[in-house]
Amino acid sequence: MADPVWQELLRQRLTERNAHESAYSSIIEQYRRLAQQTKLLKERNTSLLRAVNTVKGNPSSSTVYVAGTGEDNNPVRAAYIASLESQISSMRDELAGVYKTQGQNTQRLLAMTETLREKEEQSRIDNEALRKSRDELATLKRKVDQHNELMTEKDRTVQILHDEISTLQLELGQIEERNATLSKDNAKLLQRWLDAKQAEANKMNEANEFYEDMRSQRNDVLKWRDGADTSQTGDNASQTSVSGNGDVKDHDPSTEKKDGIQSPTQKGLEATPNG
Repeated sequence: MADPVWQELLRQRLTERNAHESAYSSIIEQYRRLAQQTKLLKERNTSLLRAVNTVKGNPSSSTVYVAGTGEDNNPVRAAYIASLESQISSMRDELAGVYKTQGQNTQRLLAMTETLREKEEQSRIDNEALRKSRDELATLKRKVDQHNELMTEKDRTVQILHDEISTLQLELGQIEERNATLSKDNAKLLQRWLDAKQAEANKMNEANEFYEDMRSQRNDVLKWRDGADTSQTGDNASQTSVSGNGDVKDHDPSTEKKDGIQSPTQKGLEATPNG
């Protein structure tokens, strides 16, 4: 997880400050050592000058050192020995500081080695995680490619279905138009059939009316003729008639013919309004 912006900025500023302050650390250390060495040399020179002044104040003393004489009262030699001892002490202190610095550097080296080992372990873990992430990324890319191919195939299928639906809708529209045309034709045919039947019914009604008129006229004629026969033959002439052979026949108006044609009642025709 990335650090906040202000923490990253503070870390960068501290790093820049440390780099700026440690840029002259070696020069400062050299100046410190040089100052320390200068101080030691000044102290030795001061000691030698005091020794020389002492020799000058006591001319009877010898300033030449003869080896093996065993004399330790030479001030120049004493000052020189003191200077050497001071240098040895300084060198010892410096060596102790070097040893201390070396120990600190050793500790730092161990700490850095341990840190390096931890960093290497962390780097190994990060590399393993990166490898797994790359594998997962490759797997996801393959899945995305497969999904894209599947979506492309589905889009083609949907386009085909849309085309089929459009074709079916067009066919359905044509079928509906044809059905509407057939419905109109059926309605026209039905109306024509109804008109034809109505015309037939009207004709039958006219025929029935004509028949009724003819029948009523025939009845009138029969009544007139019966009335004339009654006046000539008497009371029995209205009920029976005598044939040329002497046979008596009952008068049945339903069996008579008009102009040699049997009446519709004899034929058993029943007129209905629908024909």
